[in-house]
Amino acid sequence: MGAQVAFPEPAVHASPVLRRVPGPRARPGVMSLALVAADVAALFMSRALAMALWRWIHPAIGLPNFLGFWESLVLFALAYAALGLYAGATIGAVEELRRVVLGTAFVCLLLSASLFFTQRTGLYSRGLLILSGCFTAAAVPLLRSLARRLFASRNWWGVPVIVLGAGDTAQGLIERLRRHPEMGLRPVACLDDESETQSECAGLPVAGPLSMAHALAKALKIRHALVAMPEVSREDLVWMLDDWGTVFRYVILIPNLCGVASLWVAARDLSGVLGLELRQNLLIPLNRWTKRAVDIAGALALGILALPLVAGAALCIKLVSGGSVLYRQEREGKGGRSLHVLKLRTMHPDAEAHLTRVLASPQVRAEWARHFKLRKDARILPGVGRFLRRTSFDELPQLWSVLKGEMSLVGPRPFPRYHLEGFGPRFRALRSRVKPGLTGLWQVSDRADGGLEVQEALDTYYIRNWSLWLDLYILARTVRAVLFPKGAY
Repeated sequence: MGAQVAFPEPAVHASPVLRRVPGPRARPGVMSLALVAADVAALFMSRALAMALWRWIHPAIGLPNFLGFWESLVLFALAYAALGLYAGATIGAVEELRRVVLGTAFVCLLLSASLFFTQRTGLYSRGLLILSGCFTAAAVPLLRSLARRLFASRNWWGVPVIVLGAGDTAQGLIERLRRHPEMGLRPVACLDDESETQSECAGLPVAGPLSMAHALAKALKIRHALVAMPEVSREDLVWMLDDWGTVFRYVILIPNLCGVASLWVAARDLSGVLGLELRQNLLIPLNRWTKRAVDIAGALALGILALPLVAGAALCIKLVSGGSVLYRQEREGKGGRSLHVLKLRTMHPDAEAHLTRVLASPQVRAEWARHFKLRKDARILPGVGRFLRRTSFDELPQLWSVLKGEMSLVGPRPFPRYHLEGFGPRFRALRSRVKPGLTGLWQVSDRADGGLEVQEALDTYYIRNWSLWLDLYILARTVRAVLFPKGAY
């Protein structure tokens, strides 16, 4: 194809298949307004909560301090807009958390500096500003997540996109976008040069050849294109991208690199050659020290808060079943070394013998081979045992392992060796590079509903994409997983 390629623009009605393409109903402007509304609600909630707490220290704080807060709303909105938080298509949850925290910190620093230089008093309080800023950094992502859960299924949510390509990569991309409508990318049609033999891709109509990109984009007023054609030669793809860039404002190239790190990947210009820099964040000493500092601080705080709960659970276990309240099991830790984890005992003392008996059933054995758990497990203590397992509170004694440095707050869960035997040697070597975690991406996503392949995919993603922001995101999701348990038994 090369430099001689011509890209004709056929009439938009030239293809009969094109008549089946539904007009895009997504309204990016409405989605942006919904996100603005969620942010405003989060800002007011954070301010009200901060005022309620700050009044204990400064009783003079009152309604005028709350009403005087409206001035900073414009600053927050401008900062968030400058960071791309109101773009038509939403960014990933972890990147959104990072931008919200940075934007909130910038506005708080700006307001604090303004108070310092102007010496303004009365309606303004530096302590209240800092406290409300901390609450804002947590509340904004929370309410944005709630807005997505409420509105992601609505027709107006997101932006319409055209998928250029109809092969396996395009099919996988369309299916993933449909599973995650909260991302805000709504495929409406595919274009592919094999359109004469292929009428649809993952349920989406293949409207015609690639040369119809201009006509389709103009007819449907679509500004986003996803290029999913890894089989096209480099020379042809370069010319195609040049041409599509004249009609689509946003062109996203999807390479066939599934499994490669996707967070924190930076583009590099190597004398005209495009390079993708993949940073191994856990190899950077400062990142490891930061993660360890968060582990110590978090384990101490959670340990103090959890003491009454652990004591109450221990008493209940004693009343329901005799024997030790703690269960000690050997797991595999970092570097393949043995690790003894402590858990509150949730099963009867003869649990192992009972498991041997029930595994005689082929159906039970098949369920155990897939999950290494049983949905209806008679070994679990009634009442307290099921409560501890559904909430994962039985894992709280492992905070001691976090303090000792054998585990981390966030990481792949430490599995027994019989569980690890279900994985391949490459994945086992990968997960042995990091400390196991008290919680992890698998726990907040699928928990016991995910089989070995899901566990491997999520743990691999976490290790390859680690950052402090990802850890904070998982910790926040852990709170929701505990309050609204799903797949835990």
